[in-house]
Amino acid sequence: MDKPLSLWTRISEAIAALTRGEGLASVFDHLRAPPERSVAFTIAVIALGAKMAKADGRVTRDEVATFRRIFRIPPGEEAHAARVFDLARTDIAGFDSYARKIAAMFGPRSPALRHVLEGLFAIAVADGDYHEGEEIFLREVTRIFGFDETCFLSMRAGFVPDAEPDPWTVLELPPGTPMDQVRARWKRAVREAHPDHAIASGLPPDAIRLAEERVVALNRAWQQIREGAQDAHRHL
Repeated sequence: MDKPLSLWTRISEAIAALTRGEGLASVFDHLRAPPERSVAFTIAVIALGAKMAKADGRVTRDEVATFRRIFRIPPGEEAHAARVFDLARTDIAGFDSYARKIAAMFGPRSPALRHVLEGLFAIAVADGDYHEGEEIFLREVTRIFGFDETCFLSMRAGFVPDAEPDPWTVLELPPGTPMDQVRARWKRAVREAHPDHAIASGLPPDAIRLAEERVVALNRAWQQIREGAQDAHRHL
């Protein structure tokens, strides 16, 4: 029985299949269902990360290390990742082209697209500086993915150091929302962010760590709101 091809080998083959003159963004037109979606997801994060690097004009070691935290790149496979990065960085297509391609593949507001955003936010803040250009970039990608301003603020609160992770913002709810609605929102958000859902969407196993981190943040936000409501009730 043939050994399954690694994710990075499949990425290399997807790039090699592009016809002469096609840019890297065209690869999404040839990838549809799992396991091809894991290839598309990984290429999207690398490509959008390369485009985002232009927002602050540099790529730091911390940003590279963060990418390696999200995706374990086996020895000997680094060249595949580097090739995708270089192709995206030199491609004349704008970042919005990549964002629209991946949005069309997974569908607006897909949990998979949220994981792409989480990966991009993690890379953006890895060097300890959240640049204005990165803010503009991420806000536009959020819009293209079909998410609203509340989602963007929630995402930013979870990653940017000076953006206080207010629990209401994390759950994307206005303060004072009735507790039954808060509970329903929390349960739905955890279900959508659950690693099993990410796997079913065709994301690579290493990207599941983003889903796990989001579940932790959602549970923490729910706990804070619930404890706040209990304290308020005791003081009545």
